[in-house]
Amino acid sequence: MPLTFREACDVVDLLHRHHRRPQGHRFSIGVQRPDGTLCGVAIVGRPVNRVLDDRFTIEVTRVATDGTPNACSALYGAAWGAASRMGFRRAVTYTQDGESGASLRAVGWKPVAVLRARTGWDTPSRRRTERGTDRVGRILWEQHTNEAPKLSVLDDLHNHE
Repeated sequence: MPLTFREACDVVDLLHRHHRRPQGHRFSIGVQRPDGTLCGVAIVGRPVNRVLDDRFTIEVTRVATDGTPNACSALYGAAWGAASRMGFRRAVTYTQDGESGASLRAVGWKPVAVLRARTGWDTPSRRRTERGTDRVGRILWEQHTNEAPKLSVLDDLHNHE
């Protein structure tokens, strides 16, 4: 089901384990139980990493559920389905080191890079406070169309992360 950014952020505030709401979105969706109860949300936006921001790539920036079985997989699958129908050629997302990625694998996403933990997100041009996830490695996942160019930016990505 489609959601407003505010509706999705309210669910993220309640349910997400380690991140706050993102700054913006392209679209947000929700998944419901058979009785109609909202049990999870996905927020989809521009890639946070500007190396990947080519107008044809989206990033699933948040997924938050109440633990309902298969809700995460349903959200990742629906996010990519909607994005590809809108003309996007690639979707990316990240998991933290130690997370299995089972929900992503279940709907065809592939891990493409293991990224080292950052010492912080604060830079002279973009001042930021520590978020509690700065020193955690991540896995970059993707889903793409046949028309999507190879992710040749992975070398650059490793250098910028």
